[in-house]
Amino acid sequence: MQVEMPNRDKRNAKPFLKWAGGKTQLLPAIQSALPKKLCAKPFTYVEPFVGSGAVFFSFLRSFPNISKAVINDINKDLTDTYLTIKHQPDDLVVELKKIEKEYQSLDTAIKQKELFLHNRTLFNTRKISTINQSALMIFLNRTCFNGLYRVNAKNGFNVPFGKYTNPKICDEENIYNVSAALQNVTILNGDYAAALANVDADTFVYIDPPYKPLSQTASFNAYAKDVFDDGEQQRLKQLCDVLHEKGISWLVSNSDPKNTDPQNHFFENLYRDYHISRVRAKRMINADASKRGEIYELLIHNYATESVPALI
Repeated sequence: MQVEMPNRDKRNAKPFLKWAGGKTQLLPAIQSALPKKLCAKPFTYVEPFVGSGAVFFSFLRSFPNISKAVINDINKDLTDTYLTIKHQPDDLVVELKKIEKEYQSLDTAIKQKELFLHNRTLFNTRKISTINQSALMIFLNRTCFNGLYRVNAKNGFNVPFGKYTNPKICDEENIYNVSAALQNVTILNGDYAAALANVDADTFVYIDPPYKPLSQTASFNAYAKDVFDDGEQQRLKQLCDVLHEKGISWLVSNSDPKNTDPQNHFFENLYRDYHISRVRAKRMINADASKRGEIYELLIHNYATESVPALI
């Protein structure tokens, strides 16, 4: 089914999902940590843990000299949604409008919760069409608690209902803008190492892995059924070493364990041969609102930094 096509403006594309750990607030700090050479000539941009894509979309806006872009995520529901927006935005908009109309027609939070739970169960069957699965991905993200994406060991999405009165489920304009932005972008689903297997020296890699938890009870990195533990953090660092040896510039973001344990030198020891800076961020995903607030995060890179144009 066709819908009236609005204007598409890829420069206005922004994340189509709310995402725990999204990097919108860190864009100024990330900009200050970029190498000046990005402005000099065409380059390939690769992001192996794309998530909601805040940094990815900002790069597309800020660097028209990007000659190729590759994004990857291990979360197949997420990358399928990117692909749906890229190739079938019309059908997705139609489906989202149906869901939004149904949700907004319900006159009590109890009924909205019932619809949420029904759609969550349907989503977890993964037996519906890709269009419907992508629409439910966006619906659940817009109506679940804090916009989290969390799955259990069986890959079942298990975030509870968020009790939002009037969430914007169908952001039609942005879906079309994102579709335009994705037209020349390669979208991969799999292990991050595969996405970085064939990169060359004219590549910049932004790496935003699931963060190391700051405590035993503060882990919100279960975006896939396989846990990203300290062993995975070490495997990632070894891949960064390989990229460095190839002359490829990379920037890694991660949590700062010193927020809760000043004696925890995990990342200082792991990335001791590279540049590490601490930047302020706001924690927004703690269930206890009183414990949300400013913390530090880490930016780690393998190059000297100089001033570059601000990300937009």
